[in-house]
Order: sequence, then structure tokens, then C-alpha cells
Amino acid sequence: MTAPPTDRSRDRRIEDPTNLWIIHPAARAMLPGFVARGISANSVSLGGLALGGLAALSYAQWESWPFAVLGLALSIAWLVADGLDGMVARATGTASPLGRVLDGLCDHGVFTLIYVVLASSIGTAACWALTFAAGAAHAIQSNLYESERARFHRRCNGVAVAARPVSSGNPLVGLYDHVAGMLERFAGRFDAVLAGQAAPADLANAYGAAAAAPMRLMSLLSANVRVYAIFFACLASDPRWFWWFELIPLSVILLVGLVWHRRVEARLVRSASARSVNPENPFHSKDMNTQ
Repeated sequence: MTAPPTDRSRDRRIEDPTNLWIIHPAARAMLPGFVARGISANSVSLGGLALGGLAALSYAQWESWPFAVLGLALSIAWLVADGLDGMVARATGTASPLGRVLDGLCDHGVFTLIYVVLASSIGTAACWALTFAAGAAHAIQSNLYESERARFHRRCNGVAVAARPVSSGNPLVGLYDHVAGMLERFAGRFDAVLAGQAAPADLANAYGAAAAAPMRLMSLLSANVRVYAIFFACLASDPRWFWWFELIPLSVILLVGLVWHRRVEARLVRSASARSVNPENPFHSKDMNTQ
């Protein structure tokens, strides 16, 4: 098997602990077998969607704790598949625009299935309204978090401008990439400063050290946390606790994380301006964390 290239999209400083110790090690252990059998990354994505669908069926009986446990186990298996598909794509050099969109749609599809099943099990109009509100909050939170995470990794690698996705004739892929790319403009000031650095690695390193803290906070917006929160809400005998968790605590975490991240950028921009006046003054990451 050709060794996959280093995954530069995951910085351990901001990674969910269960990814570090459970999900990704399990996916890496399975990778050689999948590549040897010629199983494509898209097939893994679809297999993950099937696992998520089975998790949703299990949660249809959430009142019985063994079914809730089964739902959790199948959800974790889906998380492993969600990590494995990218590893297969990198190991085989088969990453594609369609695969990128398929991966995202499968992720959203799993949660949609679980939400619909849980809401149907309760069945009240108020519950459906809560479900739709939480689903909208989930979409906003996930898109902003993933944008921030991609931006963090790009900048830590000293890259000031996001690479344009490989073009595709598929209109769905084009729409997906257009919507995702719109979020880049909100943090353009720091990227402009990074692009103007004679030694971008210095600013990139200072940024990585300072921005890791808000990104760790926002890692609570990951799919992993939602998977565990759904399980515990079902064990508490009311899935609606999960939707309230999305609407209030996770929304607060997103807001605090975004403001914190922008403040880090602003301090670094001011430091870069001062450094342009006094080139002998190096970046100090500890200074970036002070008001």
C-alpha cells in the first residue's frame, strides 16, 4: 500500500480527544485492508451513511437503554467511517470534488435521520418545532466551525489565501463550494497581513499558539460531541435535552469562540504592524493572549 501523505488538516492541539485516542486510530488500523481490497473512499462514505441510518433506527427505541447503547455504538462506527473515507482518498490519490461533497452530505444525512426519528418518536408539534430550530442551529454551527478549523490549519501552514477547490461541472458541487468559500471573506484582514510577511512562518507560528485556545473551545461543536450528547439525552429519558443543548450552550460556545478568534487575529495584526516599524521585535505568542 502506498503510504498516505501526512494529513495536514488535523492539528492535535485542537482535535477532539476521542478522535485522537479512539476514532482516528481505529480508522488507521482499518485503512490497509480497505485499500488492499480496492474499496473506494466514496463507498466508505456511503457505508458510513448506512451505519448512521442503522443508528437512527436504534434510536427509534430510545426509551429502552440497550437500543440507546446500540445507537451510540453505531454512531461511533459512523464516525470511524467518516474519518476513514478521507484516509482512503489520500492513500489512493482519489480525492475529488464529488467525494468532498458526498462526505459532507452523508454527515448531514446521518444527523437528519436521527433528528427525524427522535422527533417522530415524540410526535408533538412543539417537539417538531424544536427539532427544526435545533437543526438550523446545527447547520450554522457546523458550517462556521468547519470554516474556522480549515482556516486555522491553512494559516498554521503559512498559507494566506485558501486554495480554490478543483472545478467541477456538477452544479451541486459548484454551489457547495461557493457557499463554503463565502465564509473566507470575514477574516480577510489577518490573511492580508500574513500574505505580506517576508517570513510568514513567524506569524503563522504565533497565530497557531494563540488561536489554539479558541479553536479547542469550538471543537465542542464537532460531530463527536453531538453523538455523545444525543446518547446521554436519551439515557436521561428525553431527547429534547439534546436540542436545547444545541440551541443554547452550543450557540454560546460558537459566539464566544468566533469573537475570541477574531480578537486573536486583531492582536496579531497590531503586533505585525508594530513589527514592521521595529523589525527586531519578534512575535511572542504569549503577548497575543493578553488584552
